Amino acid sequence: MRENLTQSIEDYLKAVYELSSRGARATTTDLAHFLNVTPASVTGMIKKLSATEPPLVEYRKHRGVMLTNAGEKVALETIRHHRLLELFLHQILDYPWDEVHDEADRLEHVISEKFERAIASALGNPDHDPHGDPIPGYDLSLPEATDTLLSELRPPQRGVVTRVRDTDPELLRYLHDLGVVPEAEVKILSYSEFDGNLEITVTGGKKVVLGPRITGQIHIHLKS
Repeated sequence: MRENLTQSIEDYLKAVYELSSRGARATTTDLAHFLNVTPASVTGMIKKLSATEPPLVEYRKHRGVMLTNAGEKVALETIRHHRLLELFLHQILDYPWDEVHDEADRLEHVISEKFERAIASALGNPDHDPHGDPIPGYDLSLPEATDTLLSELRPPQRGVVTRVRDTDPELLRYLHDLGVVPEAEVKILSYSEFDGNLEITVTGGKKVVLGPRITGQIHIHLKS
């Protein structure tokens, strides 16, 4: 089905998936902010996607947007392309982890399924991209998420970084310099009720203070 869809449509479907991945409907305001377009543009596109055959989204005015089964399949295929490309660029072409997202955004819409399978095979059919995000399998299945946001942890909890939001290159460079990357171990030392800051130690004992704008973009697997 993807060969009949535009890049813009794939971007919308991927955005709806990302925003609704925790079970809530994506709002038009959220989508406008996520895609950096006007709310009117979002409403027009969503109405178009809900009227396709088969429909790609379910839209109810003032109640947000959810993907249909057909829309979710397209979104997951696009996400699989994107995350495989990120890993290919990082592992094979030595792109830094803060540069692969934008490059993959441009390429995800144009590679063929044959090329996607070749990349996956060359990489050993990987499970995760450089930022720790799971890569949908050949059947587009994804493991159930069991991690939690770093912002939700409190002393003396500890865990392992599983993934980091990949859309802000400056943040990725900052976290890389701090050692806050997938598989790094962190322990919560203190929490500030005043500003939501967390003081943590990272693998090796380095102490770091991070604010909620950052801790809300880092996922952790808790350790007992």
